[in-house]
Parts: sequence; structure tokens; C-alpha cells
Amino acid sequence: MIELTKINGETILINALQIEYVELIPESKVIMMNGKFHIVTEDKDELTRKVVEFMRASHKGTEWEA
Repeated sequence: MIELTKINGETILINALQIEYVELIPESKVIMMNGKFHIVTEDKDELTRKVVEFMRASHKGTEWEA
């Protein structure tokens, strides 16, 4: 799970494995695999950093570890 901030200031946790894509509108619109979406304050660089960090932690000790 990654922690993100909705534009109303609410903190949410999102399963990074369920993110389908992100639109930059200029906020970040995170579209989930089920079609639902969340508009968050984090920019593309911060979102990328959080997802990469999540993936590294999820695969620590495996052949996928970078």
C-alpha cells in the first residue's frame, strides 16, 4: 500500500498493484484497475518514487530485488 493525499487533504492508502495508469490534469488522477479513480496532490515524480519504493519492499530478498 502507498499513502497518498486527496485534494481535500484526506490521507488514503492505495494498493499500488491495482493502479492501471495516472493522468496528469494538472493534479494526478490515479485510475485503478476497477475503473474507479482518486485525484491526489502528489506529482508524477512523487507517485513514481512511492510505487518504486513499494515494489522494492515487496520483492526484497527475491530475484526481483534491485
